[in-house]
Amino acid sequence: MIIAENLYKSYKNGTVNVLNGISLAVNDGEFVVITGASGSGKSTLMSVLSGLERADSGKIMFGNSEITSMTEKQLTDFRRREVGFVFQQYYLLPHLSVDKNVRMGADLSSNGDYRKIIEEVGLSDKLKSKPYELSGGEQQRVSIARALAKNPHVLFLDEPTGALDEKTGRNVLDYISKLHTEKKFTMIMVTHNLNIADMSDKVINMNSGTIVNYSENASPKSAYAIGW
Repeated sequence: MIIAENLYKSYKNGTVNVLNGISLAVNDGEFVVITGASGSGKSTLMSVLSGLERADSGKIMFGNSEITSMTEKQLTDFRRREVGFVFQQYYLLPHLSVDKNVRMGADLSSNGDYRKIIEEVGLSDKLKSKPYELSGGEQQRVSIARALAKNPHVLFLDEPTGALDEKTGRNVLDYISKLHTEKKFTMIMVTHNLNIADMSDKVINMNSGTIVNYSENASPKSAYAIGW
C-alpha cells in the first residue's frame, strides 16, 4: 500500500508552488488514474510518489518503507527494485535492438525470463529490430516491456498514449490492462484523457496542486469500451 501525507513541492526557490498538501492512499494491485489540466501538478505528484523527485515536506510510505527519509543511494536502490516507469516519450536506446532494450530493465532485477514479457506485448517477431524500424505503438510497447521486465511492484505511467493515434492508443491500453490484471502490480497513470479514467479503479482529479475530486469505479471499462 502507498500512503502519502501532506506533500508539498515547489520550484524556483519556493516561488512556484506545485503540490499543496497532497494526501492519498493507493491499495496494492489498484489501477489509479490522476487527471487534471496542464500545470495542475499531476506529473509532479507522480514523480514525487515514485521517488524520481523529493517532496519539500510530507511523508510517503511504500508498505513499511518510508521513501521520504531515504538517502539518495537508498532511493536509487528502491526505484531499481520496486518501481517501473513508462513515459510519453519512449526513451529507447536507438542503437539497441528490442531484445537488448528490454533486457536493460530485466538486468536490474536479474530477470532471465524477460523474453516472455516481449511475447506478452506482441513483439516476439521484432526481437532484432531497432527502434527506428518500429511504429510508435510498437516502440511504446517496448518501453512497457522494459518497465515490466524489472518485475516492479508499482508501475508509473505518464501520458503513455499521448503521442499515439486512437487505434494504437487503445491497443496499448489494452496490453497494459491485461498485464495489470494478470500480474497484479499496482498501476498509477497520469493522463489528460479523461476517458481513460473509466478503465481505472480510482480517479484522482487535481487542480492547482491539490486534489479536488476523488472517486472510485465500481465497473471499470475495457480499452475498447471507453470514449476517446
